[in-house]
Amino acid sequence: MKIGSMFKDILKSFFSAPVTETYPLKKPQTAKRFRGRLHFDPVKCTGCNLCSKDCPAYALEVIILDRAAKRFVVRYNIDRCAYCGQCIQSCKFKCITMPNDDWELAALDTEKFTAYFGKDEDVARVLENPTPSAPLKEE
Repeated sequence: MKIGSMFKDILKSFFSAPVTETYPLKKPQTAKRFRGRLHFDPVKCTGCNLCSKDCPAYALEVIILDRAAKRFVVRYNIDRCAYCGQCIQSCKFKCITMPNDDWELAALDTEKFTAYFGKDEDVARVLENPTPSAPLKEE
């Protein structure tokens, strides 16, 4: 690189605005079709288990406590999720969404990478007597 071209670049950048974003202070806009963290509505769920069967990353697990009383808990492993949206396509009752405004997922603690959806007393019951997480299935 020649010294003359370096000075040209230095002067050019000296009089232009910075290109970097001030991320924590100003959040960028996301696209409408952007998929963020999964949200689950347990009221609409019937426990058909199609979402967990069709998940290619095995990120969802439906724990059925009482099918007749519609008592289900969904364990969502955020760190396994590929955000492909297959669970949304598979759900017949539209109880799964991936809104585009919930995308900040960085954490220092691994406990934050597991989310439970369901009624509070059902989630407490599952957390008291946890079943082992679904292992990654080998092909």
